[in-house]
Amino acid sequence: MSDSTLAGRGAIVTGAGSGIGLASARALAEAGMSVACVVRDPAQVSSLVSETDGRCFAVVADLADPAQAEHAVEAAYQRLGRVHVLVNSAGIGVRANLASTTLEQYESMFAVNVRSVFVTCHAAIPRMLADGGGVIINIASSLAAKGARDRAIYASTKAAVVALTRSIAVDFGAAGIRANCVAPGTTDTPWIGRILAGAPNPGELRAQMAARQAIGRLGTAEEIAAVVRFLATDEASFVHGASIAVDGGQTAW
Repeated sequence: MSDSTLAGRGAIVTGAGSGIGLASARALAEAGMSVACVVRDPAQVSSLVSETDGRCFAVVADLADPAQAEHAVEAAYQRLGRVHVLVNSAGIGVRANLASTTLEQYESMFAVNVRSVFVTCHAAIPRMLADGGGVIINIASSLAAKGARDRAIYASTKAAVVALTRSIAVDFGAAGIRANCVAPGTTDTPWIGRILAGAPNPGELRAQMAARQAIGRLGTAEEIAAVVRFLATDEASFVHGASIAVDGGQTAW
C-alpha cells in the first residue's frame, strides 16, 4: 500500500539482497518509494525489480571496500536525484567467542557492519543537509544491549552502530536529519538458516534460538521491515537517536 509521506521519494537500502534488507526494500517500494538496492549480485533483487516496474534497481557494491561503498551512494544519487532515506542493513557475522575469533574475521565484521555504515553516512549526510534533511535507519541488533554466547565481535559491531547512530542524531538532528536504529532479535533470515544448516542438531539449535525471545519464536524479516518503514515516514518525526528493540521481548528479560 502506498504511503502519502513516502510516495515519490528516494531511498538507499544496503544489504538488500536477502533477509531484513530485502524485506525493507520491498516495504519502502510498496509505500511508493524508488529504492536503490545495494547488493553484491544484481540477480538477488531481479524479482523485486520486476515486481516494482523498475522503481527498485540494483547498485552493485562490495561494502567491505570503502571506495565501492561510497560509489554506491553516488550511483544512487545519480539515478534518484535526491535520497530521502538511507537504510544500512548490510551485515555479516561469525558464530564464535572472542578467543576463537580470528583477526581476519574481526576485521571483516567491522569492515561491513561498522565501516560501511560510516562510509555511506559520510557520503549521504552532506547531500541530505544540502537538500534540507533526510532519514538514516541503521540495523543494529538486540545483542548490542544483551550478551549472547559465541557472538562477541558481532555484538561489538552492533553496539558501535548504535553509538554512531546516536551521535549522528545529536550532531545533525537540528539540521533536519533523523537517525535511528532498529535492533532485531533473532530473525529467521538466510544467515540464521546457514547457521542452522551447519549445526549438529539444527532442530535443537532452532529451538534454543526461539527460546531467547519472550514470545518463544523467531522474528520475520517482514516484522523488522515494518518498523523500518514507520521510521522512514513523517509520523516518526519526533523519533531521534533511538534504538528500537524489535526482538519479541528478548531484551525484556
